[in-house]
Amino acid sequence: MADASGEPAGGFGSALDSLAASSSRRGFLARVGRLLALATAGGTVARALEPDSTDAHGYYYFCGHTFTTGSCVHPLGLPRIDVRGFPVRPSDGRPVDNLGRLTDPAGTPIRDDGTPIRDPDGRPLPPAPRTRVCEGTAKLYGIEARLQGAWYRCCEGTVRKLWDCCSHHHERINGDAAVHGYCYGDQKVFCVTYVQTKTPC
Repeated sequence: MADASGEPAGGFGSALDSLAASSSRRGFLARVGRLLALATAGGTVARALEPDSTDAHGYYYFCGHTFTTGSCVHPLGLPRIDVRGFPVRPSDGRPVDNLGRLTDPAGTPIRDDGTPIRDPDGRPLPPAPRTRVCEGTAKLYGIEARLQGAWYRCCEGTVRKLWDCCSHHHERINGDAAVHGYCYGDQKVFCVTYVQTKTPC
């Protein structure tokens, strides 16, 4: 499974160039609209297109997944999820909401030390939605998808589960033709996620 260009995206401009090259004018404008909406909603796409701050690689490259299908949309860029598919902070696996804020079990936004984040009047901020990354990405692109097949690599000293977000859509998040990957039946990979396990390797 290799990206058609063989190169990682270099930034937002490169992403737009790639979209333009692989799309009709109407498809290109639709995708740009989605990218801008996502960026406005919290900078997710802009962060995802920046070099990977955890693994020090680019958008189409993180440990275990080299120059292939792009990451699913995640509030903090890298598509790290928990075993149920919800977003977690890439650096330590703590749960985050759709705005990228740490949350407690009740969904209340918290600081690193576990204390609630408060507004200027001292009231705890209200919870925000916390959406499964695969399904949330699919909804943003107007398709249906779900987590299916996976493969495993040794990353950062523990086993990493690379988990395909699969759909019946013929294009992947990159904007080019989708590949079968580890999807079931006639479904194909739309984007990718991963779970960092605690199993040593």
